[in-house]
Amino acid sequence: MVQIPERRIPEQSARRDAERVRPVPTSADVARLAGVSRATVSYVLNNTTAVRISAPTRRRVQEAADALGYVPHAAARSLRAGHSRMVLMPAPSVPVGALYSHFFNELQWALRRLDYTVVQFGSLGMSGDDAARAWAELRPVAVLAPGDGTLTPRGVDVLKRSGARAVLTIGPERVDGAHALLMDQRAVGHCAGVHLLDRGRTGIGVVVPGEPGFETFSAPRLAGIRAAAEGTAARVVPLELRYEERSADRLAARWPELGLDAVFAYNDEYAMLLLRALQDAGVDVPGAVAVMGAGDLLLGRLLRPRLSSVRLDLPSGQVLAELVDRAVRDPAGTPEVHPLLGAEAVPRDST
Repeated sequence: MVQIPERRIPEQSARRDAERVRPVPTSADVARLAGVSRATVSYVLNNTTAVRISAPTRRRVQEAADALGYVPHAAARSLRAGHSRMVLMPAPSVPVGALYSHFFNELQWALRRLDYTVVQFGSLGMSGDDAARAWAELRPVAVLAPGDGTLTPRGVDVLKRSGARAVLTIGPERVDGAHALLMDQRAVGHCAGVHLLDRGRTGIGVVVPGEPGFETFSAPRLAGIRAAAEGTAARVVPLELRYEERSADRLAARWPELGLDAVFAYNDEYAMLLLRALQDAGVDVPGAVAVMGAGDLLLGRLLRPRLSSVRLDLPSGQVLAELVDRAVRDPAGTPEVHPLLGAEAVPRDST
């Protein structure tokens, strides 16, 4: 008979096993520890204002929840309320820049103050109805989708049938059935074009980012400049540029043969990249070529020459969060259109 030696479990493994089987704390556990009812726990942890609960009781419940590591179950709360408090925001498929990042951060903070939970959904590689179905699986109360063609009217219907009380798009296009928060990028290009034409420039290059996904912003900005130049002797030339030094150097080396005396470089980041490449190639800015960006970033003001830009005027996150909240409260309301984006030229030394 072969005797199998007893296997000893290391103390660390035993501790890990114990942690794995540790029961999930419940509201009943919190109620017992705090010496209150489960209803009181629910009122306190869900920030219910309809019932008055004393400050000491609130503190006792919160301390008990912290000690046990308990947090309310969002799905259970959704079942009781009949809908969730989740606002789903699909993550942008392209870098949105510092200005838009600040705007979306402010929006998320304002929604949180209105007791919504904001969830960013990575939709890279998804489009159309596939994206809408993936979003609907999470049963959000509202969806803030990019107005870039990703969402279709059928997708809006899928979301609403799955319980979304409000569907809103943010971008240059509206979608039937959804509220539209319109950012008309043509206004940005038109503003830049008018400024450069007023400076007497007659050959305007317009940077079109070479990276995929930027067409939603770059195409209408190009159209805006073309509209500003319509009826004048000026010509408008699209220029592909990737956000890398080698691409900027190649474009700067070709500049003398292009016969252009101005460039609207899509935004401040691309403008700063190209401005430095032009200077390295010996092109005089603004003598031989005026350079203009968009976004009015602080870094552009630190360059020499200081960068002219288009300042983008966006509403506060609080204003937009209140629009979302109104749409959630009135799910049967007629979809509305809200213009969001204003544009103003900020002349500096580079033009």
